[in-house]
Amino acid sequence: MQILFRTNDYWIIDKPAGMSFHAESEGLGVMQSLAAAYPDQTFFPVHRLDKITSGLLIVACHAKAAAVFGKMFEKHEVEKRYLALSARKPKKKQGTVSGGMQPSRRGQWKLSQDSENLATTQFFSASFQGYRLFIVRPLTGKTHQIRVALKSLGSPILGDFRYGGEEADRGYLHAYVLQFDWRGEIKRYVCLPMFGERFSSELSDFVVTQFDESLLKWPSRK
Repeated sequence: MQILFRTNDYWIIDKPAGMSFHAESEGLGVMQSLAAAYPDQTFFPVHRLDKITSGLLIVACHAKAAAVFGKMFEKHEVEKRYLALSARKPKKKQGTVSGGMQPSRRGQWKLSQDSENLATTQFFSASFQGYRLFIVRPLTGKTHQIRVALKSLGSPILGDFRYGGEEADRGYLHAYVLQFDWRGEIKRYVCLPMFGERFSSELSDFVVTQFDESLLKWPSRK
């Protein structure tokens, strides 16, 4: 786990794939690892990433900052971008997946037609070295939201065994952009994936050129 940025209010962390947010029997989670490595610093969780997901994570350094972030996430004022790889072509190349999230079998979730526990996910995709590469913009923050959305498109995430993804050395989902307004200043953090057989420097170069935000026309939040 790497510390990418430090401020008096919050830290930005690059969480490795395979690390849980909270401690499990086989090892420490994100918060326990931080507490062990920095015993003189207090940390407050403000959001989380699934165990299979790597990338950018915010932790607050005091209760006031945690409360501010809590309101920002509640109002969807934090812009997030994820990268995902799938071995299968999606039903559509770009668009929006929206539906109610309902618990399913074996710890899975599924989409329903109603609006209860609504999850909305926008995406663009492109072919890359025999795989399908997605840039994903979640407009809500539901458990397993992106994983369920891509499965619904017929493109489960590579290495995501729970949702039918092909076998791989890791789950290929990475949180690579966070952007928010902090004390009147726009903060933008970018962390391209570095670890994984399929997360190559060529993929990073492709993301920078093909998924440039100035070229993407995301649908309105409404």
